[in-house]
Amino acid sequence: MEFDRELPQYKDPKERIKDYTEFYLDFSSKKTEQQAARCMDCGVPFCHNGCPLGNIIPEFNDAVYRHNWQQAYEILSSTNSFPEFTGRICPAPCEASCVLGIIKPAVSIEHIEKTIIERAFEHGWVKPNIPEVRTGKKVAVVGSGPSGLACAAQLNKAGHSVTVFERADRIGGLLRYGIPDFKLMKKYIDRRVKVMEEEGVVFKTNANVGSNIKVEDLMKEFDAIALCGGSTMPRDLPAKGRENKGVYYAMEFLGQNNKRVAGDKISKDEEIFVKDAHVIVIGGGDTGSDCVGTSNRQGAKSITQLELLPKPKDVRGKEDCWPRWPNILRTSSSHDEGCERFWSVNTKEFIGENGKLKAIKICDVEWDKPEPGKRPGFKEVPGSERTIPADYVFLAMGFLNPQHEGMLDNLGIAYDERGNVKATEVDYKTSVDKVFSAGDMRRGQSLVVWAISEGRECARSVDTFLMGESQLECKNVSRFNLVQ
Repeated sequence: MEFDRELPQYKDPKERIKDYTEFYLDFSSKKTEQQAARCMDCGVPFCHNGCPLGNIIPEFNDAVYRHNWQQAYEILSSTNSFPEFTGRICPAPCEASCVLGIIKPAVSIEHIEKTIIERAFEHGWVKPNIPEVRTGKKVAVVGSGPSGLACAAQLNKAGHSVTVFERADRIGGLLRYGIPDFKLMKKYIDRRVKVMEEEGVVFKTNANVGSNIKVEDLMKEFDAIALCGGSTMPRDLPAKGRENKGVYYAMEFLGQNNKRVAGDKISKDEEIFVKDAHVIVIGGGDTGSDCVGTSNRQGAKSITQLELLPKPKDVRGKEDCWPRWPNILRTSSSHDEGCERFWSVNTKEFIGENGKLKAIKICDVEWDKPEPGKRPGFKEVPGSERTIPADYVFLAMGFLNPQHEGMLDNLGIAYDERGNVKATEVDYKTSVDKVFSAGDMRRGQSLVVWAISEGRECARSVDTFLMGESQLECKNVSRFNLVQ
């Protein structure tokens, strides 16, 4: 009633596209405490319903409001392994479920969360939590994205000896080579990995299980294995001319640029650099937005983002009313930096010249009215076909499933109907004895907050498997018991 929702302002778009650093302007602790004061401490806090981690949101908001930042950190870290990640790149489903959001702008939960963890690091409250007793059990965690890191941190906390295997040259998975630095600077990953190493977690990079590391060796050496890789097989667009040079998957572009920002040298033959080029991004989600922001920073001449689906509405409807996640139009900071956006557009052909992309042929589409139990189709709008210039096209249309070839096939693992590793949310056990799975590899492409949640819950199942029971936190723990 006293304060309106307020968030840190951004640097001017013309200034922030000059580098890859975060672009938030200063926001005082007093203002953050005022934002925490907007939380109503609801009797039934629906923000819990929106948060896959079960974060105890009203309680850490109240602690911030009372200037007790250390207690806020203790409450937040009891359920969230990495608030520094979720506070930056989570779409905040908790805010969509905020009760205040029914009549006013929701509480700025994500900003408060990020501020708590940064203050905790600043004041030295984040310390290595080294287990007093080791169980003598060894666990291998394959994959060092948010799911793998969360699983490893929890298993180490339980006293097991944990080794994380990462096939890339640096730790972080999608956080490292999928999220641009202007959204998540890699120093935050390195800072957390350093804490985990001090706690006893062992990290091995360039360790591709199923290739340069045999799955048989892992099965012999470790008492349990947690598969926490990503959903890495991108959805393709097999239109005519797809073979022309200049058509890339989004992650090829984003991953390479993150390497460039990290100081790695990129060979001219493999370089994807869009300065003074016409860029088309196909796909309207977060990955597409990241391609837009990166293209702006590389100096593209024009950037156009195409989406096959219809343009989302501006406000919630009956089908996605509170507390559901609303399917509404979202404009990211990358879009504000410069981009044309079009919806209900289908790409029909990639047009090349001497094997190099020059343009694409597109058309407008009309979607059928949705019918219960039936997947809607679409038809081309007559006379809408046209050609637009394109030097580069980035396919950002999501992912199908994890890579089967190599580790998973060698293990003889069972897959579900979508091609993901078959394991339930009850115990995260796969079809292979002592092998578990969590994160995008199990559930399909999803949010970083879901990956962390699954990693933590999988660790609890692994711990129970090894010890007969587990003392690791469960996300359904009472909100009151923890605070008391």
